[in-house]
Amino acid sequence: MVELLRSNDPVVLSFADAVLRDANIPHRVVDQDLGRIEGSIGAIQARVLVADDRIDDAREALTEAGLADQLG
Repeated sequence: MVELLRSNDPVVLSFADAVLRDANIPHRVVDQDLGRIEGSIGAIQARVLVADDRIDDAREALTEAGLADQLG
């Protein structure tokens, strides 16, 4: 899996998850619990990982959804 984006913003993470789910693109949101544990300093960001062979499709889906500025 390849990192598509990282963020501390739960709205961005939830929206990205929904967009990828709707596009049937295999993905995982990881490290969300670590970010909650460490508190509000923002040192640990959650990451959205996508299957290697679908990274281009995922980037396109999130760009069309208005999240281009969030992509890594």
